[in-house]
Amino acid sequence: HRVDRRQRQMCIRDRFLDYASYVILERAVPHIYDGLKPVQRRILHSMKEMDDGRYNKVANIIGNTMKYHPHGDASIGDALVQVGQKDLLIDCQGNWGNIYTGDRAAAPRYIEARLTKFALEVVFNAKTTNWLLSYDGRNKEPETLPIKFPLLLTQGVEGIAVGLACKILPHNFNELIDGSIKILRGKKVEIYPDFLTGGMADVSAYNDGLRGGKVKVRARIGQEDKKTLKITEIPFGTTTDKLIDSIIKANAKGKIKVKKVEDNTAEFVEILIHLPPGVSPDKMIDALYAFTDCEVSISPNAGIIEDDSPKFVGANEMLRVSTFRTLDLLKLELEIRKGELEEQWHFSSLEKIFIENKIYRDIEEQETLEGVIKAVFDGLKPYTKHLLREVTGDDVNLSLIHISEPTRPY
Repeated sequence: HRVDRRQRQMCIRDRFLDYASYVILERAVPHIYDGLKPVQRRILHSMKEMDDGRYNKVANIIGNTMKYHPHGDASIGDALVQVGQKDLLIDCQGNWGNIYTGDRAAAPRYIEARLTKFALEVVFNAKTTNWLLSYDGRNKEPETLPIKFPLLLTQGVEGIAVGLACKILPHNFNELIDGSIKILRGKKVEIYPDFLTGGMADVSAYNDGLRGGKVKVRARIGQEDKKTLKITEIPFGTTTDKLIDSIIKANAKGKIKVKKVEDNTAEFVEILIHLPPGVSPDKMIDALYAFTDCEVSISPNAGIIEDDSPKFVGANEMLRVSTFRTLDLLKLELEIRKGELEEQWHFSSLEKIFIENKIYRDIEEQETLEGVIKAVFDGLKPYTKHLLREVTGDDVNLSLIHISEPTRPY
């Protein structure tokens, strides 16, 4: 009985560890090289596969992505909307929701998307991608995408796994590029978060985005007149509805005094706070920061996947890794292109030697394929010292096939 119990405990432990490892590596935490979770990577790969320059229905993108993603359409759709709302890699058409109000996007059959020109330029390259089999073994998907800019820090990411969570805050794109240039020049770099929703941030305790750090973000509040305050930017991680609810609750508890709150948010944030007589606008602004979500505190947690294991890495180190990863990818692209051009030159040189020295005459007398190939080798030998590599049997076969092809009319 004791042995059976111990075996059951070990079995449960092993299964839990397998599940925890799967959630961490395959679902919730981004990879440091491309800054993407697996579902986001599969979405972008699927969109590249479908790309023809035109918009595709999001429902079709979700359906095509399910070839690669072992989970349901809802998880794909939610992840696609989140990436699209960042307004960087995906060109969106239709109602994709509102990051200010928290309104959800329209149904996938009503909205469309395609990759941006920026994404097509710097995210994909099949020749520098390491390919893996998909979960059912029917297709190939990228291990990581060869992204040539710091996407992880640009977009930010949040995920909750088993016993592990990550929260990487978004940063300013231009500042990241400037930081990469400084890194390449051997200079010291310090980067701080920047938010799409605007607001004002205190980053003095940012701690390089590691655990234990903290960022305070405030809404931007202005004074319309002596009786009205206007909020035009909101803290990251909140919405206009949540912000207004916090103001109403603080008013009900007697911590602040407001007459009415009016939400005119559309393309831009506009919340009007009407004050009762005798209330100072300056004191009210201080009270809003103290008792409502006009000021929030964000705790970053820079967790990533590197070498198939979770790690905690600071934002500046992430930028350094991304910078040299980009450098390696650019170098690899040039090496591949150089190899392709050298092969073209090699083959063209063989063809030129074959024709100029009339080696084709030597093969006319041959009756077997082996004799033809030997005649070509013997004929090329005196003229190939200047070539970059030795002539192979494949080179000879390709030359013979190319020369024997009849000229095709246009």
